[in-house]
Formats: sequence, structure tokens, C-alpha cells
Amino acid sequence: MRPLTEQDVLGSFVNADDRELELVELPHDFPLTEWDHLDFLAWRDPHTRSRGYIVAEIAGEPTGIVLRAASGSSSARQSICNICRTMQPGNQVTMFTARKAGPAGEKGDSIGTYICADLSCHENVRLALPLAPSEYRASVDMKIDGTARRSRAFVERVIEDAA
Repeated sequence: MRPLTEQDVLGSFVNADDRELELVELPHDFPLTEWDHLDFLAWRDPHTRSRGYIVAEIAGEPTGIVLRAASGSSSARQSICNICRTMQPGNQVTMFTARKAGPAGEKGDSIGTYICADLSCHENVRLALPLAPSEYRASVDMKIDGTARRSRAFVERVIEDAA
């Protein structure tokens, strides 16, 4: 991902109204972000845990969406994140919803998916687990590419049909 400034990030949100934009809090370590190791930027709001954010490059431009985390926790023993496809304990995967951009969002339309509760998908696929005898490095690269593709696809679903 190309390096972004605070203004780039704050100006990228497509499904937020003015009030929501005033509430956006960047992660505390934002100035230390290692952009070369990110396929997308995602974080939970440091002050309001029910909010999260994803910024991905769509058509070469940063495009951000505001997420809402479902309240409550899962009783499932294990769950899988739909972005990084990592199996996690059930309480570490949360349903996130995003209001659609444009007229659909103004009518209240939204979409949702299960995502790692801490939004650390880009880190989870990069964890350097020992390779199994039949596994090769390309399989890790494919996980990284798949995570990037699925995160962009989720953001694209939020902005589709927006004028």
C-alpha cells in the first residue's frame, strides 16, 4: 500500500456522514505505520470499540469505510474470518457491518461479514509459521494476495451503485 497521510485517510471515507467523520480516531501508532507491509489499513477505534475502519486502494485511490461491530460474542468454539480465512477462537471473530455508500446507505442498506475482531487480518496471514513438509512459500504469498483481494472486494461492495 502506498504511504498515506492523516488527511488522505480522513478524506477517504465513503460511507460516513459529517458527524461520523468527526469521531474518527486514527490508531495511536499511525505515524509508525510500515506501509510496505500493508495491503490495506484496518483498525478498531481506540475510544469506541464498536467502531472499526478499513482503508483499501480502489482504482489507485484510498477508499475508506466505517464498520460497526456486532454487540455480544459468539458461542462458537471456532470461527473463520472471511477476509484472511484464518481459523480463530469464536470470540476472536466478529460480525462487522458497513452502511453502503450513496443513496443505498441513506436508505439504511448495509452489508456485513465476519472479520478478525481486532482487524489484524494483514498480520495474521504474515505470521511466520514453520512450513509443513508439503507446504511451500508461495502458499503464504497466496494467502496474502487472497486477503488483499477479499478486503478490496468488501470495500467495493460498500461503494457499488454509489453515485
